[in-house]
Amino acid sequence: MTHISNARIDALAETIWRYHHLNHELSPADAILVLCSHDTIVARRGAELFLQKSAPLLIFAGGLGSITHRLWREPEADQFARIAIGMGVPPQQILIENRSTNTGENVLFTKRLLAERGLDPHTFLVVQKPYMERRSYATFRKVWPEKEVLVTSPQLSMNEYLTRYSHPALTPDDIISIMVGDLQRIRVYAAKGFQIHQEIPDDVWTAYEELVAAGYDKHLIR
Repeated sequence: MTHISNARIDALAETIWRYHHLNHELSPADAILVLCSHDTIVARRGAELFLQKSAPLLIFAGGLGSITHRLWREPEADQFARIAIGMGVPPQQILIENRSTNTGENVLFTKRLLAERGLDPHTFLVVQKPYMERRSYATFRKVWPEKEVLVTSPQLSMNEYLTRYSHPALTPDDIISIMVGDLQRIRVYAAKGFQIHQEIPDDVWTAYEELVAAGYDKHLIR
């Protein structure tokens, strides 16, 4: 394991954090699709967009994934929907998909749920964690290419996110490891046909390699 300074770790992580952001300019859509996880602030971002009249339908997709199956018993989507209802979103304008266990299933199972309900939204706002914007976009475009999609996330800096939304079960170092793993998946999953291809700049991949060498490798695909 390579030992590097905390300042260097922060700089490398910031490079990856910025790459994961798409900075889409949002516009009204037919549906908001919140991809659920351990991070309940994402539920709040989805509810805020709904309450701002960004779309007439709010969908939460997520069962229990690789992280949340260790933390929770109740599906992610059910918990997220309850947060949105508590913020004032009418329950009748919420759909819940609570069986999916990964991003691809989030999209695929939502596609099936909407078809079962006879609904066919054409434009989507996808809401995800800040460091999963790019991978969510790449997955959605692969699974459901005929739809239009913009992606957003809670509007926070990396330092704000790591400070405010880490906890003993998911530390800042854990989150950086997850960010590193998500970057690896952008390359690996595209090769496997799970996502569309996206270029990774050299400086971003160098940051990945340095962080892996420093021990931020707990969420890599082996």
